[in-house]
Amino acid sequence: MPHYSHSLPEIGLLVVRVMASDEVEVQTSTTEDCNLRRRQKSDKDGAEHEAEEDPSVERNFEGQRVPPWREQLTARALVVSFLLSVMFSVIVMKLNLTTGIIPSLNVAAGLLGFFFVKLWTKALEHIGLLRTPFTRQENTVIQTCVVAAYGLAFSGGFGSYLFGMSAKIAAQATEQNDAQNIKDPSLGWMIGFMFVVSFLGLFSLVALRKIMIIDYKLIYPSGTATAYLINGFHTSQGEKLAKRQVWMLGKCFIGSFLWGFFQWFYTAGDDCGFTAFPTLGLKAYENSFYFDFSATYVGVGMICPYLVNVSVLLGGILSWGIMWPLIDQQKGHWYPADIPQSSFHGLNGYKVFIGIAMILGDGLYNFLKVLRRTISTFIVAARKGSNTLPITDNDTSATAFASYDDEKRTEVFLKDQIPLWVAYVGYVVIAIIAIVTLPHIFPPLKWHFILVAYVIAPVLAFCNAYGCGLTDWSLASTYGKLAIFVVGAWAGSAHGGVLAGLAACGVMMSIVSTASDLMQDFKTGYLTLASPRSMFVSQVIGTSMGCVIGPCIFWLFIKAFKDIGTSGSQYPAPYAIIYRNMAILGVDGFSSLPQHCLTLCYIFFALAIIINLIRDISGKKIARYIPIPMAMAIPFYIGTYFAIDMFVGSTILFLWERVSKPKADAFAPAVASGLICGDGIWTLPQAVLALAQVKPPICMKFLSRNMNDKVDDFISSLS
Repeated sequence: MPHYSHSLPEIGLLVVRVMASDEVEVQTSTTEDCNLRRRQKSDKDGAEHEAEEDPSVERNFEGQRVPPWREQLTARALVVSFLLSVMFSVIVMKLNLTTGIIPSLNVAAGLLGFFFVKLWTKALEHIGLLRTPFTRQENTVIQTCVVAAYGLAFSGGFGSYLFGMSAKIAAQATEQNDAQNIKDPSLGWMIGFMFVVSFLGLFSLVALRKIMIIDYKLIYPSGTATAYLINGFHTSQGEKLAKRQVWMLGKCFIGSFLWGFFQWFYTAGDDCGFTAFPTLGLKAYENSFYFDFSATYVGVGMICPYLVNVSVLLGGILSWGIMWPLIDQQKGHWYPADIPQSSFHGLNGYKVFIGIAMILGDGLYNFLKVLRRTISTFIVAARKGSNTLPITDNDTSATAFASYDDEKRTEVFLKDQIPLWVAYVGYVVIAIIAIVTLPHIFPPLKWHFILVAYVIAPVLAFCNAYGCGLTDWSLASTYGKLAIFVVGAWAGSAHGGVLAGLAACGVMMSIVSTASDLMQDFKTGYLTLASPRSMFVSQVIGTSMGCVIGPCIFWLFIKAFKDIGTSGSQYPAPYAIIYRNMAILGVDGFSSLPQHCLTLCYIFFALAIIINLIRDISGKKIARYIPIPMAMAIPFYIGTYFAIDMFVGSTILFLWERVSKPKADAFAPAVASGLICGDGIWTLPQAVLALAQVKPPICMKFLSRNMNDKVDDFISSLS
């Protein structure tokens, strides 16, 4: 699963999901880059190889048996899916609680799923016990199951709305931190909440799968890219490349894991270790400008498009390099000088609320943009009297190879129908369960709030899934923010409006996100000849895994790292405080903002819209140099250190492409995934050591010359 959330999702390859609507730009930029490279290569080589190469994908698999849907759901596929789901959920949880930038791990999931099952089948084949060969349909099931599971580690709100309910985050917000607006994390209610809200989206649009995939011919770029990746693995040439990619991923995984282990030895106290290394000087370090040697975000930088990395860095320079030092000089004028540094009535308030303004401006613009495009395509189709919407300007469906592929895929896609009564009954039953149980989990979230949400949810889910099919933009976080403001204001400050708004955000975000993810999976299955039934069942199984794995890993983090959610700590969970303050704004209005903060919020809200507008009207050649507002807003509250890590990663990729672009294109995703996975998995033994109260032996700190002299004098006086 950003998954900028626009998934940092971020990816063949949709790349990055960053919580909120930022998934939109990152995924779109990456998809456009991939498509551009593909078109350029096609244009260059097409004339030379047109007569030699058959462009049909399915002719490469002609003669191969398509297994029934039950044979696609093998025990080995589910075992591998579970293991990979745990690994990727740990990684996503760590990213959730640090900066909220979530790169898409679809490539790594498909690649590792292929490798482990291929290893399994080769071993059985060697001893003569292999009964069922490994197919691309089974590979699709693994990828679907894993993405569904680790996607809940993101959309479950463990780093945003759900953790924003806690007393620790409420204490930092200073407003609406009474008992009726607080819900501390507990393993029992979190698992129950996940099971109640995570399945409804699967049933909301399953009846429309034929219309969305076959009739409307929606593209779903990430689902299409994943399908081509899996199809490529199961050709002889693709299998050889996949083995080399896995080997590269494994080496980087081990190196990243050992690097995390090495760094741990120097973190015996606060502000110790390589993460506190003042690489650009002590003054720059005070303003969060430093390289913290994070293998994770170097890998993220290698996956993200260059524009995303530059946008994040520009946002850090604008905020921490210019704005916050200037506002800090107004201490005593704009806000009291004697308030705690963590108070949101001081400088922290500007950091959070100006960032929120940019997020909301970007989200509103992209919501209206996708809505306009959706409505216009329906109008054009209605005027033409056609049920096939004009998705692309270059329609290749009339060509012979496309007709052969479409005929084959449509035959398989329509073979295993999912009964409509399953969708309708499933939706109604789960909705009733949610209406009954959610008010017991969140008393301020009344049953009629949930009823209204579930009545309009299928419409919103369709809008999100349709818009995602057109543009690859998932606006799930935007719909979640809308629920925060509407339900929070409806409940009111006297009746737990903050908690009601955050809970409603989880309800709405889960429905629309799961619905669009399911359609992406149907598109992947359509292109790999995987049965819709196996896709649906694997999505249900993966979601069930995620409902348990996600809360358990979050609970492990809470127990192991006591300062989680605290600004400046190893796991600051920045979006938790941002989402809670959104809920406070929805309930109390602007009364909690410090002086002149509202004016600055208006300016940056408008700035986000203007930048997006300029990007759209300036043309693609110019737009690729215009920063992305959502990406710029990320470091406003967190700091700039991770932006420097990501910039280092993009620099490595840039130099690699200069030396050997074919090798960079083939192996950079594997290297990046290995760096992310190794550093992320190190979190598990680190958490176990923390629970066992095993502390690092060394504290590595950096002092100025004057401070060092004082420390030396003090030590000398003691001796």
